[in-house]
Amino acid sequence: METPFTTLIEPGKLLAHLDRPGLVLFDCRFDLGDTERGYQDYLKGHIPHAVYAHMDRDLSSAITETSGRHPLPNPVALIEWLKNSGVNNHSQVIAYDNSGGTMAVRIWWLLRWLGHTNVAILDGGWQEWTQLSMPIAQEIPKPHCGQFIATIDQSQVLETEQILIDLQEPQQQWLLIDARTSERYRGEHEPIDPVAGHIPGAVNLPLQDNLGKDGRFLAPHRLRSLYEPLIGQHPVEKIACYCGSGVTACHNLLALEIAGFRGARLYAGSWSEWIRDSRYPIATVADNP
Repeated sequence: METPFTTLIEPGKLLAHLDRPGLVLFDCRFDLGDTERGYQDYLKGHIPHAVYAHMDRDLSSAITETSGRHPLPNPVALIEWLKNSGVNNHSQVIAYDNSGGTMAVRIWWLLRWLGHTNVAILDGGWQEWTQLSMPIAQEIPKPHCGQFIATIDQSQVLETEQILIDLQEPQQQWLLIDARTSERYRGEHEPIDPVAGHIPGAVNLPLQDNLGKDGRFLAPHRLRSLYEPLIGQHPVEKIACYCGSGVTACHNLLALEIAGFRGARLYAGSWSEWIRDSRYPIATVADNP
């Protein structure tokens, strides 16, 4: 294949590479309210050669008493699943969904966490693929097992303990960007988690702002104009993104990457882990009028 795709790929480009060796394609369609709907939609039709990636079974580990809603998968299990899906160290991985990339970004981030950067999101996703009358298949692929050796990069993760320590400092070193809707961030409406609000000091950039009306990511210069006012002179390596469960925060991480801000981290536990311990401080709009 040509120069590896590391952020986004256009539908036409994917079509041109669809039957080329080294391409591994993942269908990440997933509905939080109906966790089997994505797989059923996959069975009805998917991009040829795509392997289905289930958010709960394949891309997360079991929820515990102290974890958020989508804990990071066990690395050993994740690597084995990736190998069985055909991934090797030279694979070009492409992921897509039907929700503006909000689910597919999980694989994008996980592979980078494992040291594999040849991974990109199909810009426009399933909707654009079908609107352009691109080929669709129902056949379930049987990929050859890949040889994938991972090197976990823990520098991509920010832990709860690091945030707690930072909050005790006179001046916070970490800039946290909350990817949830403004209503959830402000604590005015919380439809999923039992506690509303945000981590003190966090700023808000709803992931929906990363997309244009066509459901595709904004151009790099437009994304930069979104994030620059929030970031200012803050070093990118001291920025972390979070959301409700650590999945959609990766959408902001991808947007930052496209905009040229490389090196931000993921707070994987996110809000649903933070609120597990009632001792951890929370903020609402009422605290910061």
